[in-house]
Amino acid sequence: MNLIDSLFFFGLIIVFVVVGLTTRTKTKSAYLFADRQTNWLALTATLVMTEFNSATLISFSSLGYAAGFWALILPFVFLIGLLFYALTVAKKWKEFDGTSVAGFFSERYGKHLGKWTSALLLLAMLGFSAAYIKSLALLFTSTHSWLVSGLLISVILIMCLRGGLISIIRTDVLSLILVLLFFPLTALYMWKSSTLIYTPLPSHEILPFRFVFSLIILTMFTYILAPWYGQKIFAAKSAKVAFWSVITAAILIFLLYGSAIVATALLRFRGVESPSWEQALPTLIRSCLPSGVRGCAYALLFATSATTLTGVWNAMTAMWIADFSKSDSKNSRGSVLATLCFALSAYVLANTLVDKVFDKLILANIPVAALSFGLLAGFYWKKTTTLGVYVSIVVGCIVGVGSYLVYGEAGGYTWYWTLYGIPLIFLSGILCSIGARLPLTLKLRSRSHPAN
Repeated sequence: MNLIDSLFFFGLIIVFVVVGLTTRTKTKSAYLFADRQTNWLALTATLVMTEFNSATLISFSSLGYAAGFWALILPFVFLIGLLFYALTVAKKWKEFDGTSVAGFFSERYGKHLGKWTSALLLLAMLGFSAAYIKSLALLFTSTHSWLVSGLLISVILIMCLRGGLISIIRTDVLSLILVLLFFPLTALYMWKSSTLIYTPLPSHEILPFRFVFSLIILTMFTYILAPWYGQKIFAAKSAKVAFWSVITAAILIFLLYGSAIVATALLRFRGVESPSWEQALPTLIRSCLPSGVRGCAYALLFATSATTLTGVWNAMTAMWIADFSKSDSKNSRGSVLATLCFALSAYVLANTLVDKVFDKLILANIPVAALSFGLLAGFYWKKTTTLGVYVSIVVGCIVGVGSYLVYGEAGGYTWYWTLYGIPLIFLSGILCSIGARLPLTLKLRSRSHPAN
């Protein structure tokens, strides 16, 4: 970035930091749930910015560069997945109105299973956080990721540690306004800026439809358990607010990711070479945008990661305090310390284990998908048993990990994971629940019809 870019970049970052620092919360309820009084506009903004993150943005943009406009099928993953969330669990979560999504499992199936659920979700969120941090470092540099990601995380923590979820929501509202202006206008600018040089691309080979279909199914059955979404739903003012906020967020997320894909597809059609697919969006910013706008673009990309990471860490903190912490203190000090610990752990993982961002992002969903039967059956089927949920979790993890080990990323393991994993999770849970209740049913029948 030149001097003008740097001024715009640091100026906008300072604005985000100031917005985050304007609120200081003292109670645990305000820090973790914004006192459960969030309205439709604020909740929609924080849901969008929690999902609209640099890891998925880089991944989708890279496929836009590689597969062209065919990659526009990717945003349907979130449109369909989040609409399914709204229709099945949005109101249910607000009616539960707990402290974490794992708390539902504790209440419905017992504390032991609740803690196992919490541990699985915490493990998944560490994986997500590491992928987000890695993607954020890729936006700014391809080397010295320890230093760059460390500096970026430090700024993010400054933004959120003081005010918790209230600070997060305020920065999310500002971020949403800016990204809604930037990404559609960038796509329009790329369309009108010059004559296109069309290059045929093997789109269906690069991005097979069955891969996208498997992602849609996985998103449907993982986002219903997403702790960072559940945390925001608990902060909603009412069940009605929660429902309509998720619907609105699904549409906006679809449009934002679609705009980014269009922009990088046009970059390829203009004949601009990117060092790699994952560098397509940074290449577009460096090569095509004017001075000043480049600086704002990098600041906005930083904001997309910052808002997602703060939301995930806030959910992890709430889950840790609810399920593992023995402290009964109502102040926010314990929450601040837990957030710091999770941020440090994700930072280390990002710089040691994460290589391909999108692949590791998907892989982290295995323990989340394994819990899908326990959640939906817990909400809608009174005959669900704890044994059935345990078995479904084990089956889900085995099939997910097994598909990855047998077929791998190159072999399209998500297709087999979806094809066999999701049905087996529900089938095993249903059969074991029925089997566990069968002796009790027979005993009750024998009592009501005693032998003569």
